[in-house]
Amino acid sequence: MEHKTILYSSSLSYMIAGFIEEKRAVGYKYDTEASILKRLDNLLIQKGFTGEILTKEMVLLWTQKRWAEADSTRNARISLIKGLAQYMNKLGNGSYIYPEKATSIVRYRYNAYIFSENELARLFDAADKLPSSSVSPYRRYIFSLLFRMLYGCGLRVSEASNLKKIDVNLKDGTLFIHHAKLDKERIVPMNKSLVERCKKYQRSVLRYNLDNPYYFPSPCGRNFSVKTIYLIFRKILWKAGISHGGRGRGPRIHDLRWTYAIHCLKKWVLNGKNITVLMPYLSIYLVH
Repeated sequence: MEHKTILYSSSLSYMIAGFIEEKRAVGYKYDTEASILKRLDNLLIQKGFTGEILTKEMVLLWTQKRWAEADSTRNARISLIKGLAQYMNKLGNGSYIYPEKATSIVRYRYNAYIFSENELARLFDAADKLPSSSVSPYRRYIFSLLFRMLYGCGLRVSEASNLKKIDVNLKDGTLFIHHAKLDKERIVPMNKSLVERCKKYQRSVLRYNLDNPYYFPSPCGRNFSVKTIYLIFRKILWKAGISHGGRGRGPRIHDLRWTYAIHCLKKWVLNGKNITVLMPYLSIYLVH
């Protein structure tokens, strides 16, 4: 799996790099965490730190709450430096570990938003009417298909974003998903209507983006970022008349995946299928 190359330059650079390598070796992507640890690396350099252990002073400085910082963001930084210190201690490098009881981590629980069939129809209609721009003339067609694929195949948004042209097999009607959760791979079937949409999409969009390997090409020559897809999703929700509760209160784009799962279960029930028997298959399909 390809990872963004990040160079660490502080006196703890080899420890940070080793910690990340160990996490990735057991299946974690650790890309966001690697970027956060780069900020720690920069702080060590800024403060002129030249030691080879994590001192109490540096740990407490790193874990201070920043202005307007969410508790969840701070807790993520605390968790990372604790993990790094534990890794260093395991190697015989006596580093200070942030105490367990020094902070209370509140686990935010989110209740998935399940879209009704009417809401899905409005959502897709709003995507179909997304205005184009001089910078992104094909975005209506791109997001019209992308959101249908998220729901129709139960994909994670990162899985759709990272799809490449060679991953879409219209002859077999399947998608090949690389580097899913825990770096797993899987083949995902599409229904006939989605395959037909993909064929039209190939004729109307991909034929004009021959140099871009991604299935959902962005104007910058790569793929659309998850952040950009989410911002478009928010606009489409508003156009569809579906209320968004603000940050962390959804509906989230990930709820299209949950909606797929619930609708699948509902269909099985209506068809008299044994959910207990079929549930493991759905779990494997979703890689959950």
